[in-house]
Amino acid sequence: MLPLGDDNSTRRTFPVVTYALILANILIFLAELAGGDTFIYRWSFVPAYFVANPSVEWITIFTSMFMHAGWMHIIGNMLYLFIFGDNVEDAMGHGRFLIFYLLCGIVATFAQMSTDMNSQIANLGASGAIAGVLASYLVLFPRQRVRVLLFNFLIPMPALLVIGFWFVLQVISQLGSSSTDGVAYMAHIGGFLAGVLLTFVFRRRTPAMSYPTY
Repeated sequence: MLPLGDDNSTRRTFPVVTYALILANILIFLAELAGGDTFIYRWSFVPAYFVANPSVEWITIFTSMFMHAGWMHIIGNMLYLFIFGDNVEDAMGHGRFLIFYLLCGIVATFAQMSTDMNSQIANLGASGAIAGVLASYLVLFPRQRVRVLLFNFLIPMPALLVIGFWFVLQVISQLGSSSTDGVAYMAHIGGFLAGVLLTFVFRRRTPAMSYPTY
């Protein structure tokens, strides 16, 4: 069930932060390809390195959010960010959305780290932060129609079903995962739960209705 688009007819603002994040991810991925393993291990988040020297390794909490393990990894993540990020940014405002995105990514990183604080496996990817965006979309637009590719058919489905199914799949996968899976399911779960909670903090408040006085 692959999301391919949604309804943007109610969007009021240009999603400058969403597009800037996509561009930043692409540029850093290209730098990653050029730099190879040396670049990956310097700028990805490695739990054991962070525990040993947090004053130096803290920057990797942020840099790792813009790195990816391959072309399919970045294409999938950027597709989700492109589809769902603009509506969430519109609901929060540009600055609030950027802070929200980064906070979800931070929570996702530490959620994954909690599974093995001594791991020397490089953690990288925007998936945790984007999981927070999906959660926010679910909270804000549960009935919004999302066009998904299902068995060669393009079918509109409510966001509640599409994103809800995705989250359930992450939980099931985490319960059955092993250290060799290569997918940070707990980061997805942590980022998603952070997104649910933070949405109520960062979404715009509906202005109170004003009445004429006589």
